[in-house]
Amino acid sequence: MPGAAIPALLRESTHLQGRTACANKISGHVKEHIIKILTDAVTQLQADGDLPGDVTPTVMVERARDRAHGDFASNLAMTLARAARCKPRDLAEKIVAALSTDGGIDKVEIAGPGFINFYLGSDAWHGVVTDILQQAGAYGRSNAGAGQQVQVEFVSANPTGPLHVGHGRGAAYGAAVADLLEAVGCTVHREYYVNDDGRQMDILATSVWLRYLELGGAEFDFPSNGYQGDYVQDIAATLRREHGDDYDHAVSEVFTDLPADAPAGDKEAHIDALIQRTRELLGDNRYRYVFELGLNTILDDIRDDLGLFGVDYQEWYSERSLVESGAVNKAIERLRHSKHVYEQDGALWFRSTDYGDEKDRVLVRDNGQTTYFASDIAYHANKLERGYDRVIDIWGADHHGYVPRVKAALQALGDDPAKLDVLLVQFAILYRGGEKVQMSTRSGEFVTLRQLRKEVGTDAARFFYVMRKCEQHMDFDLDLAKSQSNDNPVYYIQYAHARVRSVFRQLAEKQLEWDRADGLAGMNALGETHEDALLVSLSRYPEVVESAAFNHEPHMLTHYLRELANDFHTYYNAHTFITDDAGLRNARLCLIEATRQVIANGLHLLGVSAPDSM
Repeated sequence: MPGAAIPALLRESTHLQGRTACANKISGHVKEHIIKILTDAVTQLQADGDLPGDVTPTVMVERARDRAHGDFASNLAMTLARAARCKPRDLAEKIVAALSTDGGIDKVEIAGPGFINFYLGSDAWHGVVTDILQQAGAYGRSNAGAGQQVQVEFVSANPTGPLHVGHGRGAAYGAAVADLLEAVGCTVHREYYVNDDGRQMDILATSVWLRYLELGGAEFDFPSNGYQGDYVQDIAATLRREHGDDYDHAVSEVFTDLPADAPAGDKEAHIDALIQRTRELLGDNRYRYVFELGLNTILDDIRDDLGLFGVDYQEWYSERSLVESGAVNKAIERLRHSKHVYEQDGALWFRSTDYGDEKDRVLVRDNGQTTYFASDIAYHANKLERGYDRVIDIWGADHHGYVPRVKAALQALGDDPAKLDVLLVQFAILYRGGEKVQMSTRSGEFVTLRQLRKEVGTDAARFFYVMRKCEQHMDFDLDLAKSQSNDNPVYYIQYAHARVRSVFRQLAEKQLEWDRADGLAGMNALGETHEDALLVSLSRYPEVVESAAFNHEPHMLTHYLRELANDFHTYYNAHTFITDDAGLRNARLCLIEATRQVIANGLHLLGVSAPDSM
C-alpha cells in the first residue's frame, strides 16, 4: 500500500538538500509535477542503459493515505522491475538517484517493497496559493481531455407534461457532467432529444381535446390512460378561449362503438381507438393544430424550467425531424441490408437476440408505424455520423434493459457501440416532515421541478441532486435543504465563501488594506496545523475535478467542497486573520482568498451560486 509503514522492512531516505535545487516553486498541479520528474528519471535511466529503450511506462502517483509516510507515493519501481531485470527496491534507488527535483520537494523515501514516497516542503504548498490567485476562475481547469468531441444528451423527457423532481435529478447530474468535461478541456455539445412524434404525443393531443369538450359542457368518463394533470386543462382552456366551439363534436360521435375502457375492458385498446376517432373527427389540419398546441405549450414550459434551473443546451433535437428526413427508414434499410431484420405477423423485427437480448424487438408495427426503438436507432446512428468521439446518454434507471438493445443496433449497423456511454439516474424520493411525498405522473399527482425550485431554491436542488452517485437511490430531505444550519451541506459551503468576504469587509471597516504581493512573498509565516491542512486541501482541487469529470461522478466534487469548507471553518474558529502583524495578516488573507476562489470555482461547476453574504 503506497505510503504505508512496514516496520519489518528498513526504510531508506534520500534528503534532497544540496541536490539541483531551484528557486522555482511547484505549481498547483503538484501531482503532475511529480509525474513529470519521474518520467524524466525513467528517460535518464534508459539513456544510461538501466532500462530498455522500448519501455513506455505509465507513471502512477497517488496521494499517501497517511501524511506521516509522505505526501505522494508511486509504485513505478515495481511496475518496471521485470523490464529492468532487477529488484523493485534496487530500481527504486536508481530512480530516486536520477530524479531532478526542485526546492518544492523536501525528501524522497523508499518504503516497503519499493514504493517511492515524496515529502513536499512548504514551498510546494505555498505555490498552490500563488497559482490559485493568479489563475482565479481558471484554477482547476486543464487540457486533459483536449481534442475530444463529446455529446451529452440528458433529461429528454417526453413533452407530455411538466418536468417533475425525477427529471430534476437527471438535469442537475447531466449539466454537472457536461460542465466538468468542459473543465478538463473536452468540447461538449449538450443536447435535448425531443420526443415530438409517436403514440404518447397522440395521447396528449387526444387528452387536450377531450378536456376542451368538457369545458364546452360535454359529460363523459375521461379515459383512464389519458393525461389527467391540471396542465392538460390549461391547454384545453387556451384552445377553447382562442377557437370557441369550432372544435366541438357530440359525445356520441366520439365514443360510439369504441372498445371498453378499464376496468371492464382494455385501456390500451380504448385510448388507441380514441386517438383514431379524434383524428377522424378533427381532420388532419385541426388534429395537427391541437397536437402542436399541446407540444409547444409543454416544450416551452420545459425550456423555461430548465433555463431557470441553470441548465442550457446547444441543441433541441426533434425526433420528428428524423422521420421526416428519412433517417429512420435509412437506418432500417441498413439493418435490412446487413440481414439483421425479419418480417413476422405483419411487423418488421430486429434480431436483438443475436446480441444477447431476451427477445427480438419490433421496428415497424403491423399498421406500418415505426416504433420508438426505430427512431432511437436512427438518432444514435446520427450522433456518430456527426463525428463525436464519445456519446453520453443520461437516462432514467427504468431504461436499464434498453441499453444493450441500442448498443446491439449500433453494432448491427457497423458502428462502434463502445463510443456510447449510458449513465442511469435513479429516481429522487422526496421527504417532507419525515414523510414520503407520493407521486404519480400519469394521474398528475407529482411535485414539479418548478415547485421544488420555489420551495428549496435552485442552489440547494442542484447540489442535493448530485451528492450521491447517479445509480444510487436518493432521498431528498426538503426540510434539510431549506435549513440554514451546518447540517445542510450547501449552506455550510456557501457560508464558508460568505465568511471570507465578510473578513475583507471587516478589513475595510478597520481602514486596512490587503497587500497581496507581500502576502505571497511572506507565505513562510504560515505554519499552523490548520493552515497546513487547508493548503493540502486546496492542492487537491485540480485532481478532484479531473477524477469527477472522467468518472462522471460530480458527487466527488460535492464531498471535496464540504471537506474544504470544514477545513476553513475550523481555521476560522481557531485563528484571527486581521492581526497587527502585517506580514502574517497578508499571508493569511492570501490563504483564505485562495480558499474562497476554489469554493467559488467548485460551486460554479455544480451550477450553484457563491454568495458574498448570508
